[in-house]
Amino acid sequence: MKNKLKLILFYLLQWTWGIFQNILGFLIFFFQFLKNIDREIFIYKGAIVTMWDYRNSASLGMFIFLGFDDERVLVHEYGHCIQSIILGPFYLILIGIPSLIWCNHPRLRRLRRKGTYRYSSFYTEKWANHLGEKVTDEESIRY
Repeated sequence: MKNKLKLILFYLLQWTWGIFQNILGFLIFFFQFLKNIDREIFIYKGAIVTMWDYRNSASLGMFIFLGFDDERVLVHEYGHCIQSIILGPFYLILIGIPSLIWCNHPRLRRLRRKGTYRYSSFYTEKWANHLGEKVTDEESIRY
């Protein structure tokens, strides 16, 4: 009964307080599904998870897109789902956009490749690791 209530609360908060990122996540999910109808889809603690054609992983609301199959990456991305619940409409501005820039900006990529910074040292990623581990009791990726 307690788990059902947590799941109901998870969906309720995602589709009210976190509506913007969930609509965006659903649209990406839908078009990814149309591109490959045989794509693997599964549920992880209420989140809808699918593999996609990109090397990186991403999370928008309750939708997780994995670039490669790694349980620790899944825990990290689930941490972003929790950030969505906490921050609601501020998620995209405070987490989504900074995380996208941190992941994809060529200069920042070079600095990470050199070892100047670890990917998980940026506040969005560090917090996602912490939340994912705390909520799932599983280990997150440390890269």
